[in-house]
Amino acid sequence: MIAGIDIGSRSIELVCLEDGHITLTRRLPTTFDPRSQLLKLIDGLQLDAIAATGYGRTLASQVLSDSGERVVETLTEIKAYGLGVSALVPEARTVVDIGGQDTKAILLNEKGRVLKFEMNDRCAAGTGKFLEHVANVFQIAIDEFGQYALQGTEELTINSMCTVFAETEATSLMAQGHSPHNIALGLHASIVKRTVNMIQRVGMKAPLVFAGGVANNPCIVALLAKALGEQPVIPDNPDMVGAYGATLHSASQGI
Repeated sequence: MIAGIDIGSRSIELVCLEDGHITLTRRLPTTFDPRSQLLKLIDGLQLDAIAATGYGRTLASQVLSDSGERVVETLTEIKAYGLGVSALVPEARTVVDIGGQDTKAILLNEKGRVLKFEMNDRCAAGTGKFLEHVANVFQIAIDEFGQYALQGTEELTINSMCTVFAETEATSLMAQGHSPHNIALGLHASIVKRTVNMIQRVGMKAPLVFAGGVANNPCIVALLAKALGEQPVIPDNPDMVGAYGATLHSASQGI
């Protein structure tokens, strides 16, 4: 059994492959103890090889090596998402992933190889962490926040992309009597505006695949489709794409 692990700032995903087929997926929150979470994730599994990607891939490599597991190597998220998306949607030419800590846009060629990418990994602006923070401000579960924002009827403008200042703007709009649904819609729109700029910088070509956990947010999906004039393709279990790509990398090494 070959495994791929994507250890991000918010969650850790595991995908296992046997004879070319996905046989197991697991997911846990990263928490402030990713080492323990990682070991829980692979508990009870007999693995022939593991590849690690994501924000904590180096840590994953160290932890798994110390625990006696064989790690083929680590790979970047860009490569992992390129591999994962190409396998799931062979015709894909552009990939966007809004992760917990970063956002990335990737341009692929006809063979699924990465031609160009843009990545924001220096602040929470426009990321899943930003969404999670503002959902907490609204006291709404993150899984319900997208549907809540879709009830907005007016897309209010949020000028600041800084998480703290955006919250201040939202609070000010609330004090002015604006609908909370419209404010939530404006916050989602600010993320999409930033993401679309990244997609355009890599030279978007259709079809575009939206991967990562934020692809489960219906408001982000709707606003992205509206801004690009095209409905993004969303794979089943979009948050597993990075881990799946890492698994495919292991498989390509002939393990």
